[in-house]
Amino acid sequence: MKAILCLLAGWLVPGLGHVLQKKFWRGAIFFVSIGALTAIGLSMGGRVYPFQTENPLTILAFFADLGNFVVYALARILAFGQGSLERVTFEFGTAYIAGAGLLNYLIAIDAYDIAKGKKK
Repeated sequence: MKAILCLLAGWLVPGLGHVLQKKFWRGAIFFVSIGALTAIGLSMGGRVYPFQTENPLTILAFFADLGNFVVYALARILAFGQGSLERVTFEFGTAYIAGAGLLNYLIAIDAYDIAKGKKK
């Protein structure tokens, strides 16, 4: 049960699953890294994709962005991360945001593995 809690906490907030296991430095590094990657992506005019069924690639982008749940939820509530197509950096910013979400999935799984005792 603790492993599932760490997995979900790490998915909701980057690094929180590690902090719950008293791995404070690792959790802080993950939080800052994922936060910086997301902030850079947003500052470049990247887009946080909602669930759309018109294009299969936007479905994949949605699941990538969902990996960074706090940012995704705030983007839906506060209406930021709409993307700025006229900016040259739009595609790179979108890739940074999606990359942050995908990395956060891996970080949450790492917290799960530590809680299960599969790694230290």
